[in-house]
Amino acid sequence: MRKKGILGLLAVAATAVLLVGCGKSSSSSSKMTTITVGASAVPHAEILKHVQPQLKKEGVNLKIKVFQDYVLPNKALAAKELDANYFQHTPFLKNWNKENNGTLVSAGSVHLEPIGVYSKKVKSLKDLKKGATVLVSSNVADYGRVLTLFKDAGLITLKKGTDITSATFSDIKTNKRHLKFKHSYEAKLMPQFYKNNEGDAVVINANYAVQSGLNPSKDAIALEKSDSPYANIVAVRKGDQNKTAIKKLMKALRSKSTQEWIKKKYKGAILPVSDN
Repeated sequence: MRKKGILGLLAVAATAVLLVGCGKSSSSSSKMTTITVGASAVPHAEILKHVQPQLKKEGVNLKIKVFQDYVLPNKALAAKELDANYFQHTPFLKNWNKENNGTLVSAGSVHLEPIGVYSKKVKSLKDLKKGATVLVSSNVADYGRVLTLFKDAGLITLKKGTDITSATFSDIKTNKRHLKFKHSYEAKLMPQFYKNNEGDAVVINANYAVQSGLNPSKDAIALEKSDSPYANIVAVRKGDQNKTAIKKLMKALRSKSTQEWIKKKYKGAILPVSDN
């Protein structure tokens, strides 16, 4: 009887330990929050991957979905296929909302990808000849950035009162060298145009430039300044910017360690924005 009693107690104790173990596992699992963030491959997905371990420690399971264009990420976010996306700047988001009756908002900015002008024919914008052709993507939200580069180089002037964040090529007042701005191409194709030596100059977004092996700070003949209003943001559906997981994501992306990592990895081609 005593032997059976001891064995019975051991069995009960073992069962209790097993149940406690299961309880801990279930509790630990329930504390994890999974979020899916859409991103361009470079540098956005790379930066997100960098903060994955930190977020996991804080109970956030970050999944990254890579997109190869600027069209689908906002559609996927609006359709609730994503919890956030990270690929665009505020003027782009505002333009998208306007054209699609959208209500997406910014959860905060992370870095600046200085847009640049590249050329195999001239070493400076001021070297462009009369009638030179400048190839630009069809991304309307970037037109103000492009115009600023040419205005700062003294090649064009803009109409009085022009809002640079919504400017288009129709806002050019004077163009003494009669530069031809052709802007009907997908942004991702611009590096290939440059490599094929098409046009006299090609405007390329930094993420596509870096992805194709270019270093904006070294290879561009003109580069956007660091005080540009075009910092890249994390976008979410309205109201979701207040969710705990999104706040943890932004804290990790804007942390001093992540900002320093961005500086070191991209060697000035991608500029962290930590003070906005």
